[in-house]
Amino acid sequence: MAHSSSRSRVDRAIESLQQIADPLDRVDAVRLSREQLEALEDAAVRAARAAGITWKEIGALYGLSKQGAQQRFRSIASDASGATASSTQTETPA
Repeated sequence: MAHSSSRSRVDRAIESLQQIADPLDRVDAVRLSREQLEALEDAAVRAARAAGITWKEIGALYGLSKQGAQQRFRSIASDASGATASSTQTETPA
């Protein structure tokens, strides 16, 4: 479901990792990339949610249901539900 330009960029990044000659350096580069991509993925999902993208739409990208997407990104979903709950409460004057 990725756009072809997105797919091309990802393919080029993977190709550059595959060209690292030293096997241990390649493992380390892949490990570091994965860690950075996980953080980037969380940030992208947070931004998508802030922009009004639904969990159903996000889930569709991953082949998941709305609930599956919420479970996969549990920390983001719980942050959002906490923010929603606190923003709907009325404050009592002191």
